[in-house]
Amino acid sequence: MIEKFIETADGKVYYWVPDNMIKDRKNLFFLHGMTGDHTMFAQQYEYFKDKYNIIMWDTPAHGKSRPFKNFDYEICAISVKKIFDTENIAAAVFIGQSMGGFITQAVIKRYPEIVSAFVSIDSTPYGKEYYSRSDIFWLKQIEWMAHLYPLKAMKKAIAKQNTATKAGYDNMFSMLIPYEKDELCHLMGIGYAGFIKDNCDLYIACPVLLMIGEKDNTGKVKTYNRLWSEKTGFPLITVKNAAHNSNVDQPDDVNNHIEKFISSL
Repeated sequence: MIEKFIETADGKVYYWVPDNMIKDRKNLFFLHGMTGDHTMFAQQYEYFKDKYNIIMWDTPAHGKSRPFKNFDYEICAISVKKIFDTENIAAAVFIGQSMGGFITQAVIKRYPEIVSAFVSIDSTPYGKEYYSRSDIFWLKQIEWMAHLYPLKAMKKAIAKQNTATKAGYDNMFSMLIPYEKDELCHLMGIGYAGFIKDNCDLYIACPVLLMIGEKDNTGKVKTYNRLWSEKTGFPLITVKNAAHNSNVDQPDDVNNHIEKFISSL
């Protein structure tokens, strides 16, 4: 993989592409979750690298794409489009974990032609009908509530909440290491506040696969996915013995489901 970056008015956005993009191969773009980075998809990269063109990034304000002045989902979508234009990528299968699913839908909202299919891993849908006033109220409280925790305890709690295996825990904790308390709390706050701002009723025309960890107890993610599937008819797969980061907890199962989905396109 080659490490590259684009320049934006708010900071550099780092991404990774193959040494040699093969035209006849499908492109897979992996988008990690909040407070994570591209290393979340290490097991997916190893599994798919010889079959597809793999693109990964560190989302603005995450990982190596820091410091970054103004995070929001429109800026993320514009950054994705700029990367695709820079690399002459016409379209890709977007595989978004949690916040990565939000960003995928932010891209579909603005540039649907570059998303050939969408795999949602422990994410939730765009659509105002899914979220109650209470849901929105509590999402807006994340930043100040996070400040109540000591930093080390908060990082351990985030890693434990999001994972069901030691490998998952170790990966999540390692991705949290670079953040100081103010940055981490603010990132979680603007991540959820930005979603509320960008949320809309969204029609998704491309094929979609929903996946949710059996042990995903993050907020109401399970409920949202059930309603999402019921409303749209998108298939919903439960990944056994996995929590919110199910692609790290159970990479073999997730990889198999992704491969079957791609083969069906």
